[in-house]
Amino acid sequence: MGNLFSHIYIMGNNLSFVSVIVPCRNEEKYIGKCLESIIATDFPKEKMEILAVDGMSKDRTREIVRGYTKKYSFVELLDNPRIITPAAMNVGIKNAKGEIIIKMDAHSVYKKDYISKCVEHLIQSGADNVGGVLKTIPAKNTLTARGIAICLSDFFGAGSSYFRTGSKEPREADAVAFGCYRKEVFQKIGLFDERMAKIEDLELNYRLRKAGGKIMLFPDIKALYYPSSVHLKYFFEHNFTDGIWATYPLKYGFKVSFRHLIPLIFTSGVILALIFSPFSFLARFLFVLIFGSYLILNLFFSLKIAWREKEFKFLFILPIVFASRHIGYGLGSLYGFLKRLEKK
Repeated sequence: MGNLFSHIYIMGNNLSFVSVIVPCRNEEKYIGKCLESIIATDFPKEKMEILAVDGMSKDRTREIVRGYTKKYSFVELLDNPRIITPAAMNVGIKNAKGEIIIKMDAHSVYKKDYISKCVEHLIQSGADNVGGVLKTIPAKNTLTARGIAICLSDFFGAGSSYFRTGSKEPREADAVAFGCYRKEVFQKIGLFDERMAKIEDLELNYRLRKAGGKIMLFPDIKALYYPSSVHLKYFFEHNFTDGIWATYPLKYGFKVSFRHLIPLIFTSGVILALIFSPFSFLARFLFVLIFGSYLILNLFFSLKIAWREKEFKFLFILPIVFASRHIGYGLGSLYGFLKRLEKK
């Protein structure tokens, strides 16, 4: 599938028209910065459009976007009555004029060459979806917010998710952040599945790979990402929700990377060992082994980061941030898995 669309060129007057789709809802703090960074692109404005697809925001998001639509003819505001991101993407794709579709997150700002790099790599690589690397930036200048940003970009917090941890070389991937697609891909494999409100990219990329498509990550495509959570409570809740959604592939029969299941395996092992500990020496041994090993790893990575950042306050907050990430995600996955069993 990777070479099906070689008729699209990026030379001279044949430069591809690009539709940038920005799903948003209640993003008054970020949408202006996001749109400014996209508008500042070095890609020709006459060859692009920006479709801000709003999930009926209750703050000033729509007002801010309308200000940009009045100022720039290539910016348009579209409604998303269903609110969720996959529905926003589908509204955008159906209204898009471009041969190339780029999904861009409202919580991010983009390098000047972001769009041109996406288009260049999409065409030259023959891939069907390309993306880049996120540099996670604290949404607030607090120790907790900075710890959350580090957690989401470190191997111990993000695993083998190279679009978060970075990559020195281009590589084939199972998913990328904010994908750049040929529009014909959606005609071939279908639109985003609106049942997948939190994992729409994972499900779409699974269908893409199953159809023989190729997904590539290029480290010179760069964006800055602001996490929505800045407090531990909300960070835990966010990961718990993500964990629930990680079990949806079990329900709908598509595969995801093993990294999404590790928190479920870890948390289930700890809970089962703890439950049977009063009755079994083996269970007590397993509990100490599993949970003790996790504590050692957590403290090791926290100390390593505190040393690297030359700020030893991180040694007190990072173990809690990492635990909120892993245990929150694991408990959410366990809850989702048990709900799947209950329904069956």
